[in-house]
Amino acid sequence: MDDAAAQAGDRTERRQVELRIVQSIADIEQEAWDSLLKPGDRPFLSWTFLEALERTGCVAPDRGWLPFHLTAWGPSDELIAAAPAYIKNDGMGDFSRDWAFGDAVRAAGGRFYPKLVVGVPFSPVTGRRILAEPDLDPALAAGMLVQLAVHSAREVGIASIHVLYHSQEEAKALAGAGLVRRVMVQYHWHNYDYGTPEDWLARLRSKRRTQCRRERREPARQGIAIRTVRGEEIAAEPERWAETAFRLYCTTCDRYMWGGRYLNRELFGDLFGKLDNAVELVVAERGGRVVAGAINLRSDTHLYGRYWGCHEQHRFLHFNVCLYHSIDECIARGVQVFEGGAGGEHKISRGFEPAPVYSSHLFMDEKLNQLLGAALSRDAKRRLEGIEAWREQRRQLG
Repeated sequence: MDDAAAQAGDRTERRQVELRIVQSIADIEQEAWDSLLKPGDRPFLSWTFLEALERTGCVAPDRGWLPFHLTAWGPSDELIAAAPAYIKNDGMGDFSRDWAFGDAVRAAGGRFYPKLVVGVPFSPVTGRRILAEPDLDPALAAGMLVQLAVHSAREVGIASIHVLYHSQEEAKALAGAGLVRRVMVQYHWHNYDYGTPEDWLARLRSKRRTQCRRERREPARQGIAIRTVRGEEIAAEPERWAETAFRLYCTTCDRYMWGGRYLNRELFGDLFGKLDNAVELVVAERGGRVVAGAINLRSDTHLYGRYWGCHEQHRFLHFNVCLYHSIDECIARGVQVFEGGAGGEHKISRGFEPAPVYSSHLFMDEKLNQLLGAALSRDAKRRLEGIEAWREQRRQLG
């Protein structure tokens, strides 16, 4: 790590770059932040989304999130690289799935918290985490910001650094900066140029195809109609749809003892009022009222399923609202990938495929870093081999 940091520091000095921690994204001009974005970075990495999380209090110290954004500034005080980052004392809401890390560190007599999380709060969605101006080498940008993270961690007593759900392309640059890669598994649906839902169903094995068709018929039998509210319909009544979505979200949060309302009503108002067609709401309606729904966010190529809720329980309604309806919409609109959220092996039987998702980690205790780094490398190899074995089996079955 020291060699990589030193090299990054030498290059940084030659470019007259200043590295800074910024503790509120509102202190960065929206135009400056968004100038670092590429197609596909929105909506989750947009200034509008990240600023709304902070301004509405969903991301705040008393909610377990201390903003600690990593930034690099050029000689004319222009923003040339940045990464959204937060200090946390727990794993709530970051989808890090790092409980085993904490147990292992404690067993070894070390500290796991506080940790520095580089990522998007409440969003287990793969994407870039190191944002940089087009002319800046991504490896240099990663080296500079990791250098800043490590220096700051030592100054304020941060025990570990975690870059969550970063793109596969960033793995090499982060490794060069001294972090160790971890691999987890999600389940994504891919559009193989389907013309109709029947084209997609025909690709499934007979047993699964029959199961999906049976489940897809249930809403009509229950007198339930499912549709997507988007675009002009949301723009005409953003507060109505924000309220509808928030009430649905609360039904799920309040139903389970471990549930917590990470998001508040004010944030929903921003989602539906400011995200420029990036937010949609799938609603299930029965007898003139909304009985269930799910929020989707989208980019130019991807649809992301987020929050489900229901006021009435109906057989297979969750699968239809959260999976089948949006698959049909992806086919109709030519969307390439549908990410239905974290977890859920049940998605495989409904046409989704296992996909690797990546994170990279650095533990400030050098001994712990070596031990856990070796374990993470072995586990990553095993998971990637498992995904490839599934794909090979799928190819053989046709």
